[in-house]
Order: sequence, then structure tokens, then C-alpha cells
Amino acid sequence: MAQFMFENDVHSILKLDMPITNAPMARWQRKASSSGSASANTSTLSPGKSGNRSLSISKTPSKTPGKSGKGQCTPSKAGGDRFIPSRNSKQMDVASFLLAKENEPVDPNASSENQKAWSVSLNGYDIEEAKILHLGGKPLNAPEGYQNNLKVLYSQVPTPASTKKSRYITSVPDRVLDAPDLRNDFYLNQMDWSSQNLLAVALFNSVYLWNAFQGDITLLTMMEKEDDYVCSVSWIKEGNYLAIGTSDHKVQLWDVESQKRLRNMASHSSRVCSLSWNNHILSSGARSGLIHHHDVRVADHHISTLPGHSQEVCGLRWSPDGNEHQGAVKALAWCPWQPNILASGGGTSDRHIRIWNVNTGSCITSLDTQSQISSLLFVPNYKELVSGHGYSHDSLIIWKYPSMTKVAELPGHGGRVLNLALSPDGSSVASIAADETVRLWKCFELDPVKKKAKERMAKSPGSIIHQGIR
Repeated sequence: MAQFMFENDVHSILKLDMPITNAPMARWQRKASSSGSASANTSTLSPGKSGNRSLSISKTPSKTPGKSGKGQCTPSKAGGDRFIPSRNSKQMDVASFLLAKENEPVDPNASSENQKAWSVSLNGYDIEEAKILHLGGKPLNAPEGYQNNLKVLYSQVPTPASTKKSRYITSVPDRVLDAPDLRNDFYLNQMDWSSQNLLAVALFNSVYLWNAFQGDITLLTMMEKEDDYVCSVSWIKEGNYLAIGTSDHKVQLWDVESQKRLRNMASHSSRVCSLSWNNHILSSGARSGLIHHHDVRVADHHISTLPGHSQEVCGLRWSPDGNEHQGAVKALAWCPWQPNILASGGGTSDRHIRIWNVNTGSCITSLDTQSQISSLLFVPNYKELVSGHGYSHDSLIIWKYPSMTKVAELPGHGGRVLNLALSPDGSSVASIAADETVRLWKCFELDPVKKKAKERMAKSPGSIIHQGIR
């Protein structure tokens, strides 16, 4: 019995929430006893309140200055002359631990499940989910079936617009090739790029082939007479035959692989400045304003003549006659993904790009470029239109189709741009200019996934005129 009473006394002494009988008198008790004469009920006053109006004047106000009404901060301890908020000691320990934990190295051998169990057993909850000074964690998901009509304020999932990679277009050419003795003639078409990645360039009286795969340069042919020159070059769709228009009124047909001339077709009375293929039909435009159609499979090749033009035919893309341009029209391009759309560009006195619907004959869009337009190309990879310019820009401009907003301008040439050609994969554009250079611009590369899909779909059938051309 004595031992039981002893333990009770020890527990009573160790309890912090019980008053200590032999402790020194508290400060508020000393003040209350000194002012006992002022009131007979001093011992029954609540802590922090005065029993006399005159006595409360000399003390700190029990409420926050400038505040009134219920719910104000009143000192919660007896005789308090300042506000001391009540804090949970356990929460303060957790906050201190979380701050110290940020600087500690992570133990790779520690198990997350064991740590969670220890935290729950020691603290009563998982310390990683504690909200005191802990800013990590993801937003909670809404309950199943919950519908919220309010506007989304934030999201941890990036939107497609934010994940889309921005396309970088360099203003520096990928490669520059010298083109000496190039004729600075706006009406000539002296460059074309084949589907087999061969770039044909006419330099005065010679035609050179540049292999884009290997970088090799080959001299294909040279005019017999010194004063004659090459006016136009054009590849057949399959890329194994090249047509050459000359100043001596001829159209030559070359087998590039064997480097042999297959035909020398004479029908024009003036230089042949433009060429265009349509399967086995080769169309040629001359300075006389006439367009001749040649069936290259038969001996009597000249099958028809189009006499619609009154001046030199400098651009030929199997297009209908008649438009609203006020100057020479050399630049013509058909839209690959919209077969009824034709783009045309005017010369120095016109300077407009016009988009035509050939089914209705109407002009859909007209844009003043403030510069001579020498060439146009549609680029399928990004559905854009590229224009080559002479005076006064001497540059290339990329336009977004069909809005015709400017995407980028590619300067660099020291003279007017004469021709443009698109690589077979659609990733690069070649420009030839009066500064006697050929510049390659790699501005339209596809991402690897789209590029592989396009390569699987692309097939290169044999030439349809292979048997009947010889």
C-alpha cells in the first residue's frame, strides 16, 4: 500500500498540467495581491480581466487595438500583458524535421514502405504527407463522377501547344556551290532537281550534274557552237531523263545514266526558254510565244501547238492562259495537295503573288511582295509556299499557305534570284542567282517519325518511256 501511494505521488509531481504547490508565486498573482485593496473580489477575477474600471486603464488592453466584436485575440493565460499564441509542440517538431531532412543525403537502401510505417507509428501520420512547411505533392484527383463546370485554373499535364517543338529556320544556307558563267537572264530556267537527287545546272553553253548524295559534279554536255547557250533544263518525273532547251531552237533529250543524247528535236523558230513534262509529253515554250507539245515516244514528235501568248514563254507548268498580272509571269507552281490550285508570280512591274482556282478561273488571293518574283515552289512537308525574288530584295521568302503570312526571309544572295528547285525529299530548296552561286537551304526537314512513314509510302516506278524512246 505504501508503495502504491509513493507511485501516485511521483506521477503527480511529473504531471506538467497540474499546479506546483511549492513553486514561486506567479507574476499575475503578485500583481493581484498588491492591488487587493482596490477590490474585494480580486481572487475571483478571470485571468486578463480587471474588476475595476480605473484599474484596467493602467494595463495592456485585452483586445487587439482597432478591433472589436467577438472572435478577437484575448490573452489565454492569466495576467498576460502580451499575446502568446498556442502552438502544438508536435507540429513544430515535424516542421523542424522536414527542414533538416532537405539537406540530408538520400539513403538508397532505405525502404519507402518501412519509412512510412515508422512515421505512422511515431507521429500518428505519414510525415511525407505533412502539410507544415511541405510544398511538394500533386493536386488531389476529384471523386469519381464529379463534374465541375468551372474554368480550369491549372493542370500538371502539358497542353499540346506547350509540348510542340518550335521549328528553327536558319538564315544561313546549308551549302554554297559556285556557278561561274551563269547567264543573268530573268526569262531562262537554268536549274532543276530530279527525283533521283541529281541537280542539273546550265552554265552558259554547258550542263553540269551535282549528285546531292555523294557531292560529285559531272559535265553532261557542252554546246557545239561557242555562241550558243543552254536556256532551260527539266527532269522527267522518274528522274532518269533530262530535257534541255537551247538557244539554237532545239530541244535535246538525254539519258543521264549512260550520258548519251537520245533525241534532238527541232520545231521552234527561236530559243526555248521553258520546259515541262506530263508523262511522255514534253511541252516547250519559246521566245516566239508558241508552246509545242512533243510525244517523245514517236519519231514525229511535234503533235500540237498552243499559240496563245504574244511574248516569250518564260514559265511553263501546264497551266491555263489568261490572268490579272500586269507584268511578265515566269513563276508558276501547282499545289501538290490541292490539284486545282495554281500560284503565279509577276515580274518587276507587277510584284504580286496570285493564287488561282483553275476550276472556276477565279483569283483567290493576291499579295504584293514589293519585289520581282522569279520562281515559286510549294513545299508539302509544311504546306508552305517559297518565292524567289529579284529586284529589290534578292532573297527567298517562305509563306504559310493559305494564309500567306510570312514565315521567314532568307537573304544571302548578292544578285537577283533566278530559279528555285525542291529536293526530292522536300527538305531542301536550291536557289540560283545572278551572283553566280547555287545555295542550298535546309529549312523543311520532317521529324524522324514522319520521315520514315513518308519513305515507306514513296515508290519509284520505272520510266514509262524507257522502251519507246530509243
